[in-house]
Amino acid sequence: MERIVYVGLDVHADTIAVATAEEGRDGEVRFHGVTENTGDSVLRLTKRLVAGGTHPVFCYEAGPCGYGLHRLLTKLGFDCAVVSPAMIPRRAGDRIKTDRRDAEMLARLWRAGELTPIWTPDEEQEAMRDLIRTRKQALEALKIAKQQLLSFLLRHGLRYDRPSYWTKIHWRWINELRKFRYPHQQLAFEELKRTIRQIEERIGTLDQAIEDAVKDWRFARLVDALRALRGVNTTIAATLAAEIGDISRFSNPRQLMAWFGLVPSEHSSGSTTRRGRITKTGNALARTMMVEASWSYRHPPREQHPHLKRSLHLPQEIRDIAWKAQTRLCKRYRDLSKTGKPQPRVLTAVARELAGFIWDIARKVPIRA
Repeated sequence: MERIVYVGLDVHADTIAVATAEEGRDGEVRFHGVTENTGDSVLRLTKRLVAGGTHPVFCYEAGPCGYGLHRLLTKLGFDCAVVSPAMIPRRAGDRIKTDRRDAEMLARLWRAGELTPIWTPDEEQEAMRDLIRTRKQALEALKIAKQQLLSFLLRHGLRYDRPSYWTKIHWRWINELRKFRYPHQQLAFEELKRTIRQIEERIGTLDQAIEDAVKDWRFARLVDALRALRGVNTTIAATLAAEIGDISRFSNPRQLMAWFGLVPSEHSSGSTTRRGRITKTGNALARTMMVEASWSYRHPPREQHPHLKRSLHLPQEIRDIAWKAQTRLCKRYRDLSKTGKPQPRVLTAVARELAGFIWDIARKVPIRA
């Protein structure tokens, strides 16, 4: 019978530090040196490990190098786990960090069962993530560009006296501003406006690309079903499907809420129970989409024509869940608001319950293999 050896990999752009841990509590932990981060080097590494009559199981931290190494090792027939850096136990008194120590730590913890693998997307899933995250970066760039234009105007004593910014009236006010004294100052003003328009066009292009990509995606049915929920458009539904992946891996809605990082933190001991702010330990982009969707539940429940049009073809069971979500979450928003709770806290509570309805819909939708 082959002996299992646990392999910890500290992965960087150019190199991989390799360490192994033998089976058993007192099994030897060895450092095997540093190899190049290339397909040929990884193939030679696996052959060396197998040559000793062992069966290696690999693990490494998720990071900027992506999932290429995981796919390569899986293709070669080996078990490989990708673990979240935030979930790795670390000693408070450990002040020395090197590639060797990191690789040995991963091998030791992997042998002890202290590491929890994350769900790894396939290439199609990662491509959709890249598209959605590019849109997110464009939105952040748009926010910065608008702040830069407002700061430019404020420095020159030009203030908009209405509460709503970036409306048609606001843009008309911007376009009708007097010319600046110096030509290069006027050029700077025009460039700031032009930057905003260019980024908005880029976001429109990315939104259309998401609409087109979803049609042939294996999660297309899930995206379509989630759009039955109020406040969940195609972009939000596609973001949730891309970031979460296979929702069936969550056995109950509380696990999904915890994955979003929408559950309260807790520090309890003995008879004392202390709960604080939400953990924010999950996916930040998916959590942002959930809070964005929860805004729509501040209005009374109703099914308007655009909502009915996009959900008319869905099974009655899913439409009933969506309506139940409306009636419950709209009431939840009103009840919490009446108690005087801050609006961000109210929206977070609504988003947390919305995750439960998303889980309920997702488990009723078959995913194409």
